[in-house]
Amino acid sequence: MDTQSYKTVSANKATVKKEWLLVDAENETVGRLASKVAYLVRGKHKTSYTPHVDCGDNVVIINADKVRFTGNKLNDKVYTRHTGYPGGQRFTTPKDLLNSKPERVLELAIGRMLPKTILGDRLRRNVFIYAGTEHKQEAQNPKKIDLKTVKERA
Repeated sequence: MDTQSYKTVSANKATVKKEWLLVDAENETVGRLASKVAYLVRGKHKTSYTPHVDCGDNVVIINADKVRFTGNKLNDKVYTRHTGYPGGQRFTTPKDLLNSKPERVLELAIGRMLPKTILGDRLRRNVFIYAGTEHKQEAQNPKKIDLKTVKERA
């Protein structure tokens, strides 16, 4: 029996093939969109997935200002941050955030679904979010992807 055929092959920086994907966020639910994008950015849809390597794709998201929340989360959900000074705790709702910085809503949702490690920091840089239909990654020729075709494994 040839034992070489049972060798596990791990992806590395040289062997990873990254693609550019374009996602239209218009009328998409924030959490469902974020989980699918995090799945693509992490690279879990590829057969060469390796947990400790950035083997996912680069994702460009357009129309981030047209996402939606289910239920009453638009007014009830609270984002908390801290300025670093005493008494510097600040609160905001998705409604306020969508009016001022619509990209930030998806940035927070996707970022919180990625690992909280150095690898997660690197993966967050592979997501490009824009409020309108225009984006700066046209030179990379991103492939438009329909999120309904993305099947997440458990």
